[in-house]
Amino acid sequence: MKRIILTGGGTAGHVTPNIALLPRLKDAGYEVFYIGSIDGMEKKLIEAQGIPYYGIATGKLRRYFDLKNFTDPFRVIKGFTQAMHLMKQLKPDVVFSKGGFVTVPVVIAAKQLHIPVIIHESDMTPGLANKLSIPSASKVCCNFPETVKLLPEGKAVLTGSPIREELFTGKCDEGLRLCGFTEEKPVLLVIGGSLGSVAINNAIRSNIDALLEKYQIIHLCGRNNLDESLEGREGYKQFEYVKDELKHYFACANVVVSRAGANAICELLALRKPNILIPLGLEASRGDQILNAESFENQGYSYVLQEKDVTSETLLNAVNSVYEDRDKYIEAMNHSKLANPIETIVNLANQLASRKKKR
Repeated sequence: MKRIILTGGGTAGHVTPNIALLPRLKDAGYEVFYIGSIDGMEKKLIEAQGIPYYGIATGKLRRYFDLKNFTDPFRVIKGFTQAMHLMKQLKPDVVFSKGGFVTVPVVIAAKQLHIPVIIHESDMTPGLANKLSIPSASKVCCNFPETVKLLPEGKAVLTGSPIREELFTGKCDEGLRLCGFTEEKPVLLVIGGSLGSVAINNAIRSNIDALLEKYQIIHLCGRNNLDESLEGREGYKQFEYVKDELKHYFACANVVVSRAGANAICELLALRKPNILIPLGLEASRGDQILNAESFENQGYSYVLQEKDVTSETLLNAVNSVYEDRDKYIEAMNHSKLANPIETIVNLANQLASRKKKR
């Protein structure tokens, strides 16, 4: 049986694509192991999948001054030593890294032991952890055509991001039933991220009357962001967050308002959902969401509204515009070259694993 080590951690975006790969990897005959941080959020997510989990020491690599900059390099060195030991113990045929600082010692250890490595970079420009790992990688998968030009020649593969198969199993009528909605009006799905977005939430709620004239609204507003005054409002359903029901809400949505995180927008593309992207601003990020959104806009997949420009009026105009032109957006998405990310990545793993066995 072939063996693969998956690694990635720090945020859900560095873990959920790995989880999306699991069913196909098992079908392809892989025994799967996971290396993450000792107490990272990825531990609980992976152990829930029944995958053997190994924690290693990790340190954050910062671009700014912090006292931990003096101690974290020693944690990285310890993590490298632990990763080397695990590689020798588990004897993987290939490693797949989704990024995050815990992956750096894992990728470098694999390189030292001549184990092929596939890295996946979600954003338009590689983050610091992946920048450090790319020289040790055999192949680098990415989501955007623009990213290919930034990567070493011969390593880049345009794949898209692995999407959870369950998202494709949603049922429109079940989504409508769960919300008490009808088929008479289109559905607007608003996703503000796990913590929600004040700007998005306020723009939706301050214009609730005008929006409800034409749309039914499913509003994922984030933790502690429910508005009690809107409870029971006909045509409006709000949740802090949802889990299993999300696939049904996607299925019944005609237009989606979302942040522009790489995994989120790849889900919208895969599900062919016309969308308005409101990327996180420079004051709260390194600007990757702005670049992600710009790429999708240029490819005709999305309408982009910058957060500083979000008002009740601009958001209403954007929603109306996208709904009226929905067929145009769906047609553009139908021409996407990112057809089957999971199959492409598993095929890459098979190729690299077979080459290793021939050595």
